[in-house]
Amino acid sequence: MSETRHVPVMLQRCLDLLAPALAQPGAIVVDCTLGLGGHSEALLSTFPSTRLVGLDRDTAALKLAGERLASYGDRATLVHAVYDDLPEVLENLGIPRVQGVLFDLGVSSMQLDEAERGFAYAQDAPLDMRMDQSAGISAAEVLNTYPPGELVRILRSYGEEKFARKIVEVVVREREKEPFSNSARLVELIRGALPQAAKRTGGNPAKRTFQALRIEVNGELPVLERAVPAAVRALAVGGRIAVLSYHSLEDRLVKQVLAEGATTTAPPGLPVVPERYQPRLKLLTRGAELPTEEEVAENRRAAPARLRGAQRIREDVA
Repeated sequence: MSETRHVPVMLQRCLDLLAPALAQPGAIVVDCTLGLGGHSEALLSTFPSTRLVGLDRDTAALKLAGERLASYGDRATLVHAVYDDLPEVLENLGIPRVQGVLFDLGVSSMQLDEAERGFAYAQDAPLDMRMDQSAGISAAEVLNTYPPGELVRILRSYGEEKFARKIVEVVVREREKEPFSNSARLVELIRGALPQAAKRTGGNPAKRTFQALRIEVNGELPVLERAVPAAVRALAVGGRIAVLSYHSLEDRLVKQVLAEGATTTAPPGLPVVPERYQPRLKLLTRGAELPTEEEVAENRRAAPARLRGAQRIREDVA
């Protein structure tokens, strides 16, 4: 059942980071990546006067999370949306500001565990990888139709794959013989395309290519680029944001947005800094916090997690 296979990552630390903002009566927290509802359930039970808005683009996850959170009644409002839709979602619900925002980025346990979704390179499955299976193009379509140069760019930018050109040469040659449909064939071709030395280190050699395809299919980085600043704008003064990232591209982007908010925008040399130039955020984590060794031992999916948090300390001044 979903509850047993889904272990929320860095759960206690996320709750501790958000707690000062959610302790006040009538606080609203947004879980931008609802998944199977593990973090949301903990937020609702830990902060009994808090109302939760949960977003997910995956209709299957929404259904399961809805069942899990049903006992909380109207304290939980679940919405089918991608997290960069946050401003519209809050406007539709008549919520001007929120006290807490949580992002748990990356692929949910359910998407990885269900072979037919095509996220996992360790089992043969259709190359789909869409988080919302009602929209967008699949990973197979990306492989079969994108120009070679574009595929190389995606593998390099999103997968940080050093052998992108080698892999794409093989993909282009093979797709002309027969279009890609399943993951096993792609994994096999990647193994064949990489030099021996590259196959001896860093886990499954297909890992970086699969990551790159997933990010492209779901538009993850452009969505995140819009979503984190939107979440910061949605915070009331005193409100807090916590973001869990799982690879360096996500973490870099989150770090940039939070660091920018925590920096003065005043021209150098001003004797007194006017309020409109003062930082809007205070960072709550020194760099990115990592899961403990105990947590990684219990839940291997926590291993790459990086947690950053910030608090809204003032309104924007025009």
